[in-house]
Order: sequence, then structure tokens, then C-alpha cells
Amino acid sequence: MNSRIAGFCVIAAFAAMGVAGCATTANNPRDPFEGFNRAMFSVNEGIDGVVKPIAEGYDTVVPGPVKAGIGNFFGNIADLWIAANNLLQGEITEGASDVGRVLVNSTVGIVGLIDVASDLGLEKHAEDFGQTLGKWGVGEGPYLYWPLVGPRNVRDTFGLVVDAWVDPMERIHDVAARNTLIGVHFIDLRASLLPTDRLIEAAAFDKYSYIRDAYFQMRRNAVYDGNPPPLEEDDEE
Repeated sequence: MNSRIAGFCVIAAFAAMGVAGCATTANNPRDPFEGFNRAMFSVNEGIDGVVKPIAEGYDTVVPGPVKAGIGNFFGNIADLWIAANNLLQGEITEGASDVGRVLVNSTVGIVGLIDVASDLGLEKHAEDFGQTLGKWGVGEGPYLYWPLVGPRNVRDTFGLVVDAWVDPMERIHDVAARNTLIGVHFIDLRASLLPTDRLIEAAAFDKYSYIRDAYFQMRRNAVYDGNPPPLEEDDEE
């Protein structure tokens, strides 16, 4: 994710929270800016009308082993920041395992193209700075939906800015190379979500609400490492 886009999201987060009219159509207390969010969701659907066919073409044309190698390459880059977040959360064993993954996959795995570390028992984790903030006790804040970025709460929006700022690809000075890597990564990520699209289309009466509620559950499980405490009665409502 480009750091300029992430920075825009934070500025827009403040703007959204300052517009009282956005709350008038909310029917979920965790989504007080539902009017704004549904508008952004519609914008995202329009953008995805262009991006999704590209991702589908990529998924169809690119051989499976090549797609696996691309995913492994970017996953290896991500493991650096995942390790840092595990360490920031006090998860020393997991952080050390992530560092081991980077060392093994960057060498034996040919700059990360082959995930040798998983075969050696070094588990792949998924940590970001939004989760780290949650572990530190920072409240999630209102729900927000961003074009390109998708669903976030305020805490995860700020976390995204940090995630984007530390992304090694943002440090590549060759503009063409940097933009190519970012573009391939984005299309690869979008292609990986195609099976989820079919699930949502089949299951969702209201796609916006379905994605929002799934996001709440996913992020709660992520912050508590799959073992969240019972919800308060008000939260359940």
C-alpha cells in the first residue's frame, strides 16, 4: 500500500469524524459514519470493476507455481515487519521465528520465491501495527471504509500508515521498479481474494454489512490471537 494513499486515509478519517451528517443513516453503533462509508464502498465497487477483471486475467494466465513464487516473495518482505510487530507485542518466540523465516527464505528460498521456512516448521504469522496498537490497549474507534484500502477502523487506519511507511518497497528509488512491484503486489493480493468474492456474493443479502461484520470478527480474533474474551452485551448488540 502506497504511503501517500495511507496518509490520505488518515486525513480523511479526521474529516469523516468531523461531519456529523454522516452519522444520520447509521444502524450499528460501531459504524456511526455509515452514510459516508457506504458512499466510499460504492466508490470502491466502481474501482474494483476495473481492477477485478485484471486480477481475474492474472489468475487465469499466470501459472500456479509462478503465482506461488510471487506470493512467497512479497510474503517474505512482509515477514520483516511481522517479526517487528510480534516483538513489539512481546511475542518473542513468534518474532524470532519470523526472523528465522526471513533468513531461511531469503537464502535457501532464493530471495523468498520458495517458502522453505514453512517446510522446516517455521510458521507463517500475520501481524500488523493495527494489531500491535490493539495489544497495547488502544481502542479501535469507529468503523471506516476506504477506496482501494477497504474496511478499517480508526486504529487500523493509523496502523496502516505505519505499515505503509516502513514498507521496504517504498524505499526503492527507481520509480519504475517501485511502481511495478507495488502494482504486481496489488494485483496478486486482489487475485488471492477472488474465492472470497464468490463466497460473499453467494451469502450476502447486504454486501456492505456482510463485509463490515466479517471485518469486526476477523480483527477481534487477530488482536487476541484467535482467543478473544467474551463480548460485552452492548457490543453484541
